[in-house]
Amino acid sequence: MGHTMAEKIIGEHVGREVNAGELVVVEVDACLIHDGTGPAVVRELEQLQELPRRGLERTTVCLDHAAPSPRQELSNEHTLLRNFARETEVRIFDVGEGVCHQLNVEWMANPGEIIIGSDSHTCMAGALGAFATGMGSTDVAVGIALGKTWLRVPETFLIKVEGEFPKGVYAKDVALHLIGLLGADGATYKALEFVGSSVSQMSVGERFTLTNMAVETGAKTGLCATDERVRHYLEQHGRGERFRFIAADADANYEQVIEIDVSQLAPTVSKPHVVDSTAPVEEVEGVRVDQVVIGTCTNGRLEDLAVAARILRGKRRHPDTRLLIAPASMEVLVQAYQSGYIQTFIEAGGVILPPGCGPCMGVHQGILGDGEVCVSTQNRNFKGRMGNPKALIYLGSPATGAATAITGRLTDPRHFV
Repeated sequence: MGHTMAEKIIGEHVGREVNAGELVVVEVDACLIHDGTGPAVVRELEQLQELPRRGLERTTVCLDHAAPSPRQELSNEHTLLRNFARETEVRIFDVGEGVCHQLNVEWMANPGEIIIGSDSHTCMAGALGAFATGMGSTDVAVGIALGKTWLRVPETFLIKVEGEFPKGVYAKDVALHLIGLLGADGATYKALEFVGSSVSQMSVGERFTLTNMAVETGAKTGLCATDERVRHYLEQHGRGERFRFIAADADANYEQVIEIDVSQLAPTVSKPHVVDSTAPVEEVEGVRVDQVVIGTCTNGRLEDLAVAARILRGKRRHPDTRLLIAPASMEVLVQAYQSGYIQTFIEAGGVILPPGCGPCMGVHQGILGDGEVCVSTQNRNFKGRMGNPKALIYLGSPATGAATAITGRLTDPRHFV
């Protein structure tokens, strides 16, 4: 019997073949922490002083969740992380450089690696063929200390995505549709392996959206086979020599196979207050919207901003609807500026936020008022997610967000594309 991508990557790190359900100890290739959970990791490490800290060589610190810091307490946590980085000589991405998950794929993650991070959306790097997963702060601290972690080899769901994308339908709509099918806990501790002609035709950036949101089904990670598009992406970021082909065996054993025909999909949203409460946009069209957020680690890449800019070009946001743009990284911001997208957003009445998480976590830069409604391209819409439990959050694609910003009401983007 052949092996899934998850089994292959973990097996390489164990030094033998492994199968779903086994408990194993593996070498960790990289550890990722940010200013939200990173301080807890550092404090745990202080309690583990007798351990050798073998994982420091490829540990990365990112200041992104409160960037720039809006409060004294958070500024002190930033100082803690900066001091840790200085003392240990680990790489640090400071305020304004971007979201940790985007920086991870731009500058660190490679095919075949095992990456752990103190954030659940670490799984985004699976689009580069890495087994990347989020863990608690204590687990990540031990990973940094020992250079190892333990895993249960996950069963895998094969997600076959086929067909031609209709106008107005994008990778975000596929992700939301899948979450609606599986439910928020329908794939708990499974690996989601995305395959099919539609995935092959996606840019690497679009694949990041799929793997980023795998955890919203409860999955341990999301994975895509590597191909020439991944090779080119790594070459663009100075890591072409780290490319390798990784794919599941033809006779791999999957716990479940889910087939999605994208030609039958419509633009989709997730309704408040859970991600798996999904519906076609046309079913909820017309809801008055106070704020639109386009960006974050889920949809803040150049491809996403390009989609939004095409819809917004020559138009203005509705006077009663705020429009916030949060590029996923400084690289994306520079490219968007060079491509003219930033000018388009500003002329449309948008506000450009520094690269980072922006309002997604509800720390600053767009916290909602009581009863306000937001359409966001982020990955979660839990009650209170954007800083106010009395607010309502709809999740959608950059196209849905841009169309909504123009009309001031939840709008099907097919009216504009």
